[in-house]
Amino acid sequence: MIRRLRIENLVLIREAELALAPGLNVVTGETGAGKTILAQAVGLLLGAKGDSGFLGPDAPEAYVEAELDLPDGFLDGDDHTELRDLRPDEEAGLVVARRVFPDGRSRAYAWGRALPREAAGAAVERLVAMSGQFEQRRLARPAHQLDVLDAFAGEEQLRRRRETAAAWRDLRACRRRHDELARSAADRAFRAAELEALVAAAEGLEPDSEELLRIERDRLRNATHLAEAATEAAEALAPELREGDGAADLAGRAERALQPAAALAPELAEAAAEVADSCARLRETASSLRGFLASLEAQPGRLEHVEERLGRIADAKRRFGASTLTDLLERAGDAASELVQLGAGHDPLEAARAALDAAGHRHAVAAAALREARDAATAPFAEAVRGELAALGLGDGDLEVRLADREPGPTGSDAVELRIRPNAGLPFAPLATTASGGELSRIALALRVVAHASAGEPTIVFDEIDAGIGGRTAHAVADALERLAGRAQVVAITHLPQIASVAQRHFRVEKVPGDPTHTRIQALDAAERREELERMLGGAEFLEVIR
Repeated sequence: MIRRLRIENLVLIREAELALAPGLNVVTGETGAGKTILAQAVGLLLGAKGDSGFLGPDAPEAYVEAELDLPDGFLDGDDHTELRDLRPDEEAGLVVARRVFPDGRSRAYAWGRALPREAAGAAVERLVAMSGQFEQRRLARPAHQLDVLDAFAGEEQLRRRRETAAAWRDLRACRRRHDELARSAADRAFRAAELEALVAAAEGLEPDSEELLRIERDRLRNATHLAEAATEAAEALAPELREGDGAADLAGRAERALQPAAALAPELAEAAAEVADSCARLRETASSLRGFLASLEAQPGRLEHVEERLGRIADAKRRFGASTLTDLLERAGDAASELVQLGAGHDPLEAARAALDAAGHRHAVAAAALREARDAATAPFAEAVRGELAALGLGDGDLEVRLADREPGPTGSDAVELRIRPNAGLPFAPLATTASGGELSRIALALRVVAHASAGEPTIVFDEIDAGIGGRTAHAVADALERLAGRAQVVAITHLPQIASVAQRHFRVEKVPGDPTHTRIQALDAAERREELERMLGGAEFLEVIR
């Protein structure tokens, strides 16, 4: 569902923000007021190319932004990897936008971060269906036609689709595992040798071994500097290599001077004790420094040993494709387990083959259940669509459904083709290439009305659905839109009061004279809506049509 649509400097619209309702939203206005601009805004979000003509007078850029709800699991598949990587934490919905610049170039954004126009448009097209060229493109897709048929078959069929998709994912995983093991089975001895080498490379290592060795290497590399500093400090405290007093000797002299005086002046006793303590700690520090010097002198060749161990770790990571020591240790653990299995005579390829066969059987059973339900739904679906077409002013319209086999996949092993005949006497032809714009919108409406699960389309935008109709057909279209809006968000750009009168939210588009003239879009309250319907009807006497 589209929660909010914002438009800035698009043709005649300086600024507009539409908060859309969950059910039926209508946009009305005089001919030429700018209703088509709203359709252009949605088209940009669906991936239409930018054009310099989209910019309003003296505008630096045109901008369109929408906030949309995301169904559960929408970003989990492989189709929306780019969007999934951009999604901020804790963000439940999708914020998508397009900017169009004066030279016709444009940029697409998701949550304020740039991404390819095609990726943004593909995501929005999964959430928003729109009449016109976008409807024609959608209806031409066999996958969408399959979605519509399955939606007509009902919730149980959609459950079967979820089970089939899960079985397909399991089958693909089993096939990858089998193929990996099949490639390695060509040289089992080489595989075992690689596993043994990996285990040996990780022997004696801990996750922090590399970091500890680096710290020790840095210390050993600076041993000369450390020795000089420790020697100078020790000599300053308690000299052994030069004549003169060190800090400890001077502290001892101060202690000896204070001791006799402390007997005469007791207040000096505390100072004498502190000096004595300082003298002892200075001598202990000097001794510790000389012990540190001895440890440096007692490690000849240690630096070479540390460098060698670090080199072996780096070589092992490169050889076995590990990015970190932790990764290497995890791979070594897996290798040790596989070596145990190989040693016990277990054949992982045979187990993988059995798992692949079982997964293939599960998918085939699930796909067969889908096909059975589709076969049963084909005739009732075509009959239901014919009835809707007749009510929507296409009384001679007819539909046929063709099922064929195709390569197995997440939606089963069936290909569906919907073929339409708008007028009697004409041959059936592909759905998206037969009808005019207005007919195509009504055909799409008929399909969606009979598809009880809404064909997975939370929002549907109709721009040309009322082209060339009126009277009873207009009432039938309004009734169909109202029924569809009971389970999906619908946006209808219309000039028919029959449609506008059943809407949950009503927006009016009007031109505002000025220099330059601009277009304003505003949501109507109850009184304003009555005025707009009166204008559309041509007189207050027709207001009783409001339900």
